[in-house]
Amino acid sequence: MIRPTFSYKKRACRYCEDKEAEIDYKDTASLKKFTSDLGKIIGRKKTGLCAKHQRQVVREIKRARYMALMPYTAQVKF
Repeated sequence: MIRPTFSYKKRACRYCEDKEAEIDYKDTASLKKFTSDLGKIIGRKKTGLCAKHQRQVVREIKRARYMALMPYTAQVKF
């Protein structure tokens, strides 16, 4: 039996589409979109970023954490 073929439309990276958008460690509001509720960095499959921009986002999140602009972990309330 022949399996049906599916074609998926590849999602474009938001930073590849908008060339003027910058990834900066001081812009914590946009960097928080790439972290989970517990403060973990979300992977490429969920964020939809290309490899180049995912590496840049991870680097800037780590810089923001080092500069104490973002927390390493979230406070868990029981």
